[in-house]
Amino acid sequence: MAITRTGTPREMVGDIDEKPADQTVRPTLKTVAEESGFAVTTVSRALADDPRIAKDTRQKVADIAHRLGYVPNRAAQRLRTGRTKVISLLLNTTHEFLSFTSEFLSGMTDGLAGTGYAVTITPDRLAEDRLEVIRNIRRNSLADAIVFTRTECFDERVRYLLEHNFPFATHGRTDFTTPHPFVDFDNEVFARMAVDRLVAKGRKHICMVMPQERFTFSQHLRFGARQAASNHGIKLTIPDRIDLDSAPDLIAETLRGLHTGHHAPDGYVCVGEVMALITMAALQDAGLTQGREVDVVAKRASPISNYFRPKIETINEDLKATGRAMAEVLLRRIAGAPTSDTQVLLSPEGGFSACKDLNHF
Repeated sequence: MAITRTGTPREMVGDIDEKPADQTVRPTLKTVAEESGFAVTTVSRALADDPRIAKDTRQKVADIAHRLGYVPNRAAQRLRTGRTKVISLLLNTTHEFLSFTSEFLSGMTDGLAGTGYAVTITPDRLAEDRLEVIRNIRRNSLADAIVFTRTECFDERVRYLLEHNFPFATHGRTDFTTPHPFVDFDNEVFARMAVDRLVAKGRKHICMVMPQERFTFSQHLRFGARQAASNHGIKLTIPDRIDLDSAPDLIAETLRGLHTGHHAPDGYVCVGEVMALITMAALQDAGLTQGREVDVVAKRASPISNYFRPKIETINEDLKATGRAMAEVLLRRIAGAPTSDTQVLLSPEGGFSACKDLNHF
């Protein structure tokens, strides 16, 4: 089959190369430099918030870049600096996804604003080789730093990253003697306060569904709860068939089963809002009323618990503050700060309360 073409070669080339009249040219560093009157190197440093560039100059360049719609070319940055300007956040997407992930990520994003860093989320599947994900990120230079949660007592990921001097920070501590960057919530104090609060309400048998024992925060929770229960001389039940990551139906079934015999729990400590929802549903199915036969207290991380009915008492873990602290720790670590400046332990705020100001969030 023959194809007939018409027109001169110049005409045909022109037809192919001609751009639509409304196509927008992507602004570059050179575009921002020409608009601002500064050299390209000055613009580049100003946009990187280099303290060697005057603050007024940095602000002027930032305003012009924003007006022009300039977006850094990450591929070019990586070739030039060897850095990706990416922080990889490893998350177990089934753990407290409704509250933990959104609040924590929002805080990290706030903390990294203006730094040029972006956050990518990588699934952390607890049943798989958790170290292989870390190896892949480091070997292939997929990020400049890594953040991961559900830290284990002797976490192989921490050991690996320390050995390779790769920037990272953990949400949670480890039992290693070698210090490393972390941001953590004092779960031991939380557990003691929760048991104390239920005892103050007259409860004598407290139940608490724990995380898997391999996680460090599980050890902190267990120690705090057991210490408080011992101090008060009350009974503490930690169901051994279930944990924080068990299927909701299995958790609810197990909790209902606790009320089929004698000496059933009359108080529950919930590590998060999802666990509180499951617990309250199971108790209602068992014919129990919150505030009468049983009391529930929980750790809160978002405004969701304001809408629990009936209301329960909660204590706040400010995960936005945790995310912001994590961003600060990572930036310090990337800049080469000593480990002592990259460790943050946050305490429970205030006491337990059934009512919180929605504007607090």
